[in-house]
Amino acid sequence: MKRAGQKVVVGTEAPGTSQTSKKQKTSLYGPGFGESELCTLMDWGSLPHHVILRVFQFLTLVDRARASSVCRRWNEVFHIPDLWRRFEFELSQPATSYLKSTHPDLIQQIIKRHADHLQYVSFKVDSSTESAEAACDILSQLVNCSIKTLGLISTAKPSFMNVSKAHFASALTVVFVNSKSLSSIKIDDTPLDDPSLKVLVANNSDTLKLLKMSSCPHVSPAGILCVADQCHGLKELALNYYILSDELLLALSSEKHVDLEHLRIDVVSENPGQVQFHTIKKQSWDALVKHSPKVNIVMYFFLYEDEFDAFFREETPVTHLYFGRAVSKAMLGRIGMNCPRLIELVVCANGLQPLDDELIQIAERCKNLTAMGLGECEVTCRGFIEFVKMCGGRLTQLSIMEEVLIPDSDYSLDRLHLEVSKHLGRMWFPDMMPTW
Repeated sequence: MKRAGQKVVVGTEAPGTSQTSKKQKTSLYGPGFGESELCTLMDWGSLPHHVILRVFQFLTLVDRARASSVCRRWNEVFHIPDLWRRFEFELSQPATSYLKSTHPDLIQQIIKRHADHLQYVSFKVDSSTESAEAACDILSQLVNCSIKTLGLISTAKPSFMNVSKAHFASALTVVFVNSKSLSSIKIDDTPLDDPSLKVLVANNSDTLKLLKMSSCPHVSPAGILCVADQCHGLKELALNYYILSDELLLALSSEKHVDLEHLRIDVVSENPGQVQFHTIKKQSWDALVKHSPKVNIVMYFFLYEDEFDAFFREETPVTHLYFGRAVSKAMLGRIGMNCPRLIELVVCANGLQPLDDELIQIAERCKNLTAMGLGECEVTCRGFIEFVKMCGGRLTQLSIMEEVLIPDSDYSLDRLHLEVSKHLGRMWFPDMMPTW
């Protein structure tokens, strides 16, 4: 029996459903969307090209390729030139590498349909010769390219150095001749040679701004001098010290040349004890700085202690110094005397003699110093605090291993932390492991 006064609800609306609840229920997909509008939104194939293109730009290459098979419209967007201006070819041997290799079918599709769209291209290869040769084969097929930046990156040696010089030079020549608008090239650890550089200069002298070619043993000082003489827009150059010469610095200082922004120099001992490093004249350094007063001169040293004789005996305008091996107290003393433009100094190792005097001299004479890193060295707490006090708040980066600091009668490590923080104007602690 029904109770008196009970109402019977007809339809699907539950008892007690309010108007507010109804509105919430119909607005789960946003205000004003009914079922028909929702169906229209879910019709992904009808999205405008520019929207699909924007979505594709956030996808990895693999996901983008999968998405291109959704429908014909998405496949059309997959081949829009804007998506192929920047591409990294990953080439590796599955048995020996952790890298994921770009699928060969995709490589052929790029060469066939998108070679003339490529502008920012890099090749990342593992240590195998096969991968490096595959990169050269792809370069050889880019006959319709208009590449602006090119990078050859090996995750481990020997890679490109095991490719025959003729094969490598032939592949690069295709790109150098056809692009005619190269502005940035990174080809470290490769068999690049002087004739290849001449081809590069002949076709791209007006556009080349950055050239990184450290550890290219087939390039001579004459080859890089050819680049400096004709590429007047060059702003960044990275090379090995054996290529550096007075003639090169003077060429970079000519009136026709734009201001150089970065000069990066690797000083590496290939045959310990058998190489006599040459000296660059002070007049040549002075000419470069006079022409490009804001130039950063960065030097990376990987020498043994008895190989430093040729360096920093006269004033040298280096701004960033990194020592990957042990460096003597005497050498650090010369840096304090002759490197007034120094901005950053990193010393990975030294002997067992405290470096107090050397650091204080560097603080006194290197007024631009803002970053310091010390690894396997020794400094007394008193000497270190004096160094920090002289540099003050301009030390924006200070990375010192805790083992470097030697407590003395005046300062324990705990008190040192407070004193250094006070002079820096911020909280500071020594590192437990190197951060550089």
